[in-house]
Amino acid sequence: MPNAATPRAIVWLNLSLLVLFPLSWVAPLLRAGLLPLFGLSDISVVSGVAGLWGTSPFLALLVVLLAMVAPLLKTVGLALIHRGRITARTLPLLAWVGKLAMADVFLLALYVVIIKGMGVGRVETGWGIYLFTACVAASILVSATTKGTKPHA
Repeated sequence: MPNAATPRAIVWLNLSLLVLFPLSWVAPLLRAGLLPLFGLSDISVVSGVAGLWGTSPFLALLVVLLAMVAPLLKTVGLALIHRGRITARTLPLLAWVGKLAMADVFLLALYVVIIKGMGVGRVETGWGIYLFTACVAASILVSATTKGTKPHA
């Protein structure tokens, strides 16, 4: 039985993240090139993981964990709380998982600053970085709103 304490709009926002997060993984986060004379290549979470896999499988798995698994686990966990399938006592665990997902946005911002600061290449942000950041922000909003919910008896 659904938890009546959670506003319906928050439940729908959370469920929409099940579609929007995977979309943000294939959307272009960055457009990067070595020199202004050469064209820019789109970089997404999926293409980044594929590129990392050959050189650093550990780092590729870390990106998969932070950018894909953590946000999806948090979203599914919150959906289960909203439906009354698990209790709100799991919120601290879901908040910790959510912090892992936010770490990925920080790392992307750090990479852009480092690359632009070096002046070697050219980096432009793609629409996917805004989508991914909006998904993380929406997930934070859903979590903050869900904190007031009472577990279903």
